Parts: sequence; C-alpha cells; structure tokens
Amino acid sequence: MTVQHESTVLETLSAVLERSPHRVIACSGGVDSLLLADLAHEMRPRTTIVAHSVSPAVPPSATERVQQVAADLGWRLELVESAEFSDPRYRSNPRNRCYFCKSHLYSELDRVSSAARWRGPTWTVMSGANADDLGEYRPGLVAADEHKVIHPFVEAHMTKSDIRSLALSRGRTWHDLPAAPCLASRLYTGTAVTAERLRAVDRGENTLRARTGLGVVRCRIKGDDVVVEVASGARETVTPALLSEVLTIMREDVPDLRSIS
Repeated sequence: MTVQHESTVLETLSAVLERSPHRVIACSGGVDSLLLADLAHEMRPRTTIVAHSVSPAVPPSATERVQQVAADLGWRLELVESAEFSDPRYRSNPRNRCYFCKSHLYSELDRVSSAARWRGPTWTVMSGANADDLGEYRPGLVAADEHKVIHPFVEAHMTKSDIRSLALSRGRTWHDLPAAPCLASRLYTGTAVTAERLRAVDRGENTLRARTGLGVVRCRIKGDDVVVEVASGARETVTPALLSEVLTIMREDVPDLRSIS
C-alpha cells in the first residue's frame, strides 16, 4: 500500500468509525478483527469494547492471542460465550452453518451492547469483514445484516492486503497471521460438529505445524476419516510416519477415526 493510499484509506476508515463512537468490536483473533479493534480503541479507548467469543470452535491459541494483545494495548476486553453449541441446527453442520454460529455470536454481542447502553448512547456492533469477503459465500454476513452489524473495512473498501499492509505499517507483529477460519470449517458438511472433533482438529494441526514448520495446514474430518491439506509442493514434508502420529493424537479425542490421508 502506498503512503498516499494508506492516508486515504485511514481517512475513510476513521470517518466510518466516528459515525459510531460507542462500539463493540467482534474480535476473533485474526488480523482483520485485531486491526479493527486496534484502530477503534486508539481513536476512542473509553467507548470501545472488544468482545471475543470463547468456544470449542475457536482455537485456544486465538483466545490467548486476543488476551495478550488486549493486555499489551490496554483494550477493554470482554470474553463471551455465544452458545452456538446449544443449537442443533449448528451442530448438524449444514451448508449455512456459519449463519447459525454468527446469529448466536451477534445475539451475545447485542447483549454486551445493551449492557453498555445504560449510560445513554447507542453502542454499535462491528466486525472485521473486508471487501474480499463480499465475493465469497458468507452466510455469516446474512446474520450480521439481521443484527445491524457494521463492517468498517467493507465501507472503506479495504481488502485483506490493505489490512495486512496497514497492520505492518503500525508495527503489529500479527500482520502476517495466516488465515484461520474457525475449527468447525474443517468438518465436511453433514459431519456433526462436536467439541471432541474440533479439539482433535486443533491438536492435529498443531502437531503438523510443529513437525513441519508449515504456517497453514488443515485437518479436515469427513465422517470418520481425516484428510490433511497443505500448500502445493509441501506434501513431501508430511510423511506417512507423521500422518500416523497425527491420527494417533486425534484419536485421543475421537477414537472412531478410521484413516488419515
């Protein structure tokens, strides 16, 4: 991002944020939501709440990251439980699973917003969705629209690349975090979402990253089988012995897993 473009983007983004000076930022722990929380807090620290959902679908490392960044930057952080696992529609893992997940999340953030509203002003829920997300199938955005969630990066026409560049220019060490969709995204549609399966996925992926040094790995579960995905050209680092180790580790949480490939 050029200096001139960054200046223009920041000016537009600041104007969007200032329209809602009292805000609750949904922060998953990825670079998008971390940067939004960073900027919103910097502009109005007393009227910015950063909310992070603690859930089996959220890697513990993401929760730890949010807590550490919040402590470092002085955020007003609230950990919430969005209770999507109480919803059988979510657990059945349909194609629009994200709609049910986000509906529960935004309902909880509406509660946080309402609790802060006793002072008088309206508090607005904001997400870190960016312009690139609009070109994908994102049922979660439907839930956001229903809950009147604001997407400042979308309104400022910021892409993922813009967000990473801005985070880098601000000296944030998390500017190059790999994309990390929620753990439930690793389960094939129709494979029921359980806390045990998600924990197995997280442990399997952590093992692969530790053994190979790869930044992006996926352990996807389809029924009782595991499919490992890595970047093109990196498959040779995932040896049969390593696959066997990963399956053994994942079976500690899901004993019925049959195979890994």
